[in-house]
Amino acid sequence: QGWLVESGGGSVQAGGSLKLSCAASVYTYSTSCMGWFRQAPGKEREGVATIHSSGGSTYYADSVKGRFTISQDNAKKTLYLQMDNLKPQDTAMYYCVADQYCIDRVCGCNLGRTYSTWGQGTQVTVSS
Repeated sequence: QGWLVESGGGSVQAGGSLKLSCAASVYTYSTSCMGWFRQAPGKEREGVATIHSSGGSTYYADSVKGRFTISQDNAKKTLYLQMDNLKPQDTAMYYCVADQYCIDRVCGCNLGRTYSTWGQGTQVTVSS
């Protein structure tokens, strides 16, 4: 069974930085699409950033472009999300996600698609 475990969340002041990590099982890490979603109180889950297994394609929500960077370490089978210049609106539970490149004959690692494997989440709180 595949799994994902997030870590690195915490509380920081606006303008600060935080780096999230997502450890993955061999099976889960072998999937073509991995990324990060978040959910703030009273809001729906939102795609934050995704990356193709090749590392050649990344996708970012407009709200985090220029501030967040998604990356992966194949040797460690770990996905990362470097978050810089954090804002209060970034406060949310962050989830690591993964899935195959193609689902129901639709292919891509875009933010709006469905991801089948989710981690338990790590809380990020940004104070002003």
